[in-house]
Amino acid sequence: MESSTLTSLLKRTASDFPHRRAICVSGRFDLTHAQLDELVDHAASHLVAAGVGPGDVVALTFPNIVELVIMFLAVIRSRATAAPLNSAYTAEEFEFYLSDSESKLLLIPQQGNQPAQAAASKLNIPHVAATLASPNSKITLSAASGPDPEPVSKLSNDPDDVALFLHTSGTTSRPKGVPLSQSNLAASVKNIMSVYELTETDSTVIVLPLFHVHGLMAGLLSSLCAGAAVVLPAAGRFSASTFWADMNGYGATWYTAVPTIHQIILDRHLTKPEPSYPKLRFIRSCSASLAPRILERLEESFGAPVLEAYAMTEASHLMSSNPLPEYGPHKPGSVGKPVGQEMAILDENGVVQKEGARGEVCIRGPNVTRGYKNNPKANKQAFQFSWFHTGDIGYMDSDGYLHLVGRIKELINRGGEKISPIEVDAVLLSHPDISQAVAFGVPDDKYGEEINCAVIPREGVRVTEGDVVEFCKKNLASFKVPKKVFLTETLPKTASGKIQRRIVAEHFLAQISTAKVPKFGA
Repeated sequence: MESSTLTSLLKRTASDFPHRRAICVSGRFDLTHAQLDELVDHAASHLVAAGVGPGDVVALTFPNIVELVIMFLAVIRSRATAAPLNSAYTAEEFEFYLSDSESKLLLIPQQGNQPAQAAASKLNIPHVAATLASPNSKITLSAASGPDPEPVSKLSNDPDDVALFLHTSGTTSRPKGVPLSQSNLAASVKNIMSVYELTETDSTVIVLPLFHVHGLMAGLLSSLCAGAAVVLPAAGRFSASTFWADMNGYGATWYTAVPTIHQIILDRHLTKPEPSYPKLRFIRSCSASLAPRILERLEESFGAPVLEAYAMTEASHLMSSNPLPEYGPHKPGSVGKPVGQEMAILDENGVVQKEGARGEVCIRGPNVTRGYKNNPKANKQAFQFSWFHTGDIGYMDSDGYLHLVGRIKELINRGGEKISPIEVDAVLLSHPDISQAVAFGVPDDKYGEEINCAVIPREGVRVTEGDVVEFCKKNLASFKVPKKVFLTETLPKTASGKIQRRIVAEHFLAQISTAKVPKFGA
């Protein structure tokens, strides 16, 4: 059973690399793997003493700070289920997530979180603040009192324990609850460590929120299980102004981000380049399609291979990735080969498609959730023909690399012609004066649907709607050219930096700049 749980992987790391850095709080202090293990077990003992038991859901809402890492791991160590939540949610959103997850306890930072606390109080859920005063102290909980409780050394974690509860991003519907077991997380972490060859000599800066599966699994947990170091920015979140200082200062060897953050990093490189950049083994991109031109610019700017990957919450993150250079080419526009799981392209009857033929991307493996929580309808749709159906359309090329066409529900059906918005995005982003862009479908009386797009011009550059349309006419078939171009300074995104076409379409069609954009972020 060794290494079949996330907890056992972390315990092994603490034993193998006790004195190596695990968590670096930028500008403040470092924790070794042995210190982190001790802090986690101590915090877990307090949770157990407070009545937290196997299967209980404990919600956490923190910035990217050390207390979140310790308490997240402590919840899992106590055999409970961790449900990390975006600290920017409104009280109404907190109420939905706390209720839907059936949380028994809410953990918050020392400074509190009023909307979260208000929602918890309304639902009669107790809340507890967690604080780590210094690297040599223990974590303190606001509700704890009396002597130290019994240690959790005799508590055994089971592979079937539900360790993590997240929600899907709600791209086309209300978010669905996704329970992930200890064995799901262990399988995914081992897949990530394997494909990127993460070791104790690696280091990365966390740029993505840790309530999101991308940052949590690929950035944090895979690094910790490999004996590597993770750097938490001083601000508790990504900051373009401190990113390279942290990367240089802590000897980072790689980082992972969503395309919008890569674009922010690129834009800063153009306007305020650093005196020097670290020697990176690779740069990773995931959670949304990375336009080939952006990939090229990243490689040109930072001298490292950019490996695009494909992932989703239901797969405990990673499903496929482009390989490191020594193991094969990394193909712009492709999300690489399956990693540690079976993958097939199926038609609507469950028949596996040949190379080059489009169909739905389907997976199965030890990293895949056993099903959505309390949602038999969604489970019936997602689990068919003994495969999990991702809802994405794609095809495999002759080298076994996966190419994504788009979400089934996001393909634009213009008079019977199915158009991939990802293809239109890539053309828009190849325009030298466009910084960010997204294509989307809108209702149309004549064709059923028509293509629109929203673009952000580069800083200091003037771009007109006519410029964009003419550029598209030169690079796209006529029926794929956007009928309307929205020029804007911002695009609505989820809290993890992900652009959702449905939200963008609603935002620009309404032409209301103050339209409320949901903060669902997975």
